Amino acid sequence: MPQRRNKRVAAGSNKGGVGKTGWVEMVAAALAEMDRRVLVVDVDPQANLSRRMGRPYRKEAPIVTVSEVVKANESGCAADAIIPCGWGGIYAERIDLIPSRFDLDNRISEAAVMGARQRLARALEGVDDDYDFTLFDCQPSLGHLTQLALAAADYGVALVEPEYDGVDGAVRFRDFIHDEINRMEMGNLDLRFAAAIPSLVDGRLAAHTHHLGTLPGIFGEEMVWEPIPLRSVVKDAADEAQPLSALGSRGTEMREVYKASAERMIKEFV
Repeated sequence: MPQRRNKRVAAGSNKGGVGKTGWVEMVAAALAEMDRRVLVVDVDPQANLSRRMGRPYRKEAPIVTVSEVVKANESGCAADAIIPCGWGGIYAERIDLIPSRFDLDNRISEAAVMGARQRLARALEGVDDDYDFTLFDCQPSLGHLTQLALAAADYGVALVEPEYDGVDGAVRFRDFIHDEINRMEMGNLDLRFAAAIPSLVDGRLAAHTHHLGTLPGIFGEEMVWEPIPLRSVVKDAADEAQPLSALGSRGTEMREVYKASAERMIKEFV
């Protein structure tokens, strides 16, 4: 069987509200703008990523979601759930999505079933080979749903809000991946922690400046990527379910920021 060439990256933290979803959607957009094909997998029952990318779940027009994919537990079945993102232009051409919805929570009850952690990895077998990257948006937890994504991923990256709780949540995510027993139980010994990405950084706050300075000592200097500043335009794009490019010149600064993350992924995830 030929080796899969694309790279799978799970964005996570053991704390909510640190910018995981924003990073996934905006980096996907940046990769598309750099002529890369991206599959985005929403592994959070809040389904915020699905809505932001123009694919909210609607009862009157149901679609297959990651919940059905995981429940099916069949090799390659994720293909049935892939749809273009709801943005237009090059984004619809280059970004596909496996959406989520609230009932993904039901999969948690399957955690004790033999092989349950490998269900998403099994579902993706042969499905995302033609993409350059597969990005997983994990829920803010180290529980079963996050482990589904990590079991399928090559790399884990932590979004780090530079506050005590934000750093602590990222450290727990890193340590979970570093633990060989966890990787063994997920059936993914090759998984590695690849980056700590400072997020929602407010340069006006002394606490943020302080915690930014501690990150190289905690994660290793080479692991700390360029920070993602806090900007209202990112929230505006999320509310409007649009990429930053749709907001014109207001989005220029942050497009460059997320492009830097995308370029680093292309360079380092080889």
